[in-house]
Amino acid sequence: MRSRKLGIISESKIKLHPPQQNLWKDSVIFAQKGKNMENHTFGPNYGFATRAVHTGNDIDKDSGAIKRPITMANSYALPYDPTDMNWSSAGGNLYTRNGGTNQKYLQERVASLEGGEDCVVLASGVAALSGLFFALLNQGDHVIFSSVTYIAVYRLLNELLNNKFGVETTLVDTTDPANVEAAIRPNTKLIHIETPGNPTLMISDIAAISDIAHRHGALLSVDNTFASPYNQRPIELGADFAVESLTKYINGHGDSMGGAIIGKREYLDQIRATSQVNLGGAISPFNAWLIMRGSVTLPLRMRQHNENAMAVAAWLERQPCVSFVAYPGLKSHKGYEVAKKQMSPGFGGVLSFGLKADHDTHNQFVSYLKVITSAVSLGHDESLIVFLGENDERQYLYPEEFHHGFFRFSVGIEDVKDIIADLSQAMNRAGLNTVE
Repeated sequence: MRSRKLGIISESKIKLHPPQQNLWKDSVIFAQKGKNMENHTFGPNYGFATRAVHTGNDIDKDSGAIKRPITMANSYALPYDPTDMNWSSAGGNLYTRNGGTNQKYLQERVASLEGGEDCVVLASGVAALSGLFFALLNQGDHVIFSSVTYIAVYRLLNELLNNKFGVETTLVDTTDPANVEAAIRPNTKLIHIETPGNPTLMISDIAAISDIAHRHGALLSVDNTFASPYNQRPIELGADFAVESLTKYINGHGDSMGGAIIGKREYLDQIRATSQVNLGGAISPFNAWLIMRGSVTLPLRMRQHNENAMAVAAWLERQPCVSFVAYPGLKSHKGYEVAKKQMSPGFGGVLSFGLKADHDTHNQFVSYLKVITSAVSLGHDESLIVFLGENDERQYLYPEEFHHGFFRFSVGIEDVKDIIADLSQAMNRAGLNTVE
């Protein structure tokens, strides 16, 4: 009964217009002819670190190089008679918006690391999110999404798709699965959660919400950016889709942008055709190559991020000048037990905290930091901090302790003693007391 409700996307269920229907079919044929993932994919019988190094990589047949080259071409040679080709097909080497070699190699690696059947990589994390939503949702569909999510999700679902395209949306505190079930409607097509949530680090139970979604014939997507596939793999917990901002931990070097959607191939073929070809969210070959290079060290970096963030969170929790610390690895965190169940071996490198200080003192503290950089984004090698003030438009959705201004802190891979010393000296210079 459950498998019938989950189902497989059929052409009638998707209700694509005829031209897009043909485009989708052609992309499947292209994928079968032009992409053999078995040649370069190391399966789940290999360890995570081995797959991070080897999946998608191979010896270059032209040069003998043992690393994939960057293919900086926006067009590929056509066959002898190209007149019967569908120029909007996705996945083959036709035009880089249709698909490219560096993109394919990266897709193989990310799919393997996430434990998914297939992957589409796009130009940014927001391109991946919008690509998923635009490909799956139609006018009159209903979406439930976490009340605490990345701001672009809030804009896409609560404003753009709702106001312009007639998609019904409901904001829900997904930390309690009962809230999700209570929000289900007959036309609910998708539940989208983010765990840990940005910026409050709220935790949602992926397995429990997956069961609710599937019992009601809906799909579940999980933004996994804060965790990375090293710490959490939503598809293994029952989600239909995992979404990653490749810009963050998977690249890890702060020098490129990309996004990924991971899931079953029949869904991904539709998303690839719609969002990559028709919406134009294609990733550049150079960015795909950079992310491929960065992903090799993902397991090494994540071990350090996990370790450093745990130590920093514990230190912050002891400080008399700190009003609160939100980190799912702390036993004081409301979502600790769920996080411990679904996140392993660690809890990621992002935390939030507040100071017992006025607005200007928060800014003074940041100005005194030397090792830690005041900048947006997260998952870089370097530590990044951003002060989010009292006037955030979504403040009403956050727990009370966040209402007086707070920091989102992406803990880097520097020596942890230097990170803590930097926090301490900046607090002291701003007139705040610290202890060892």
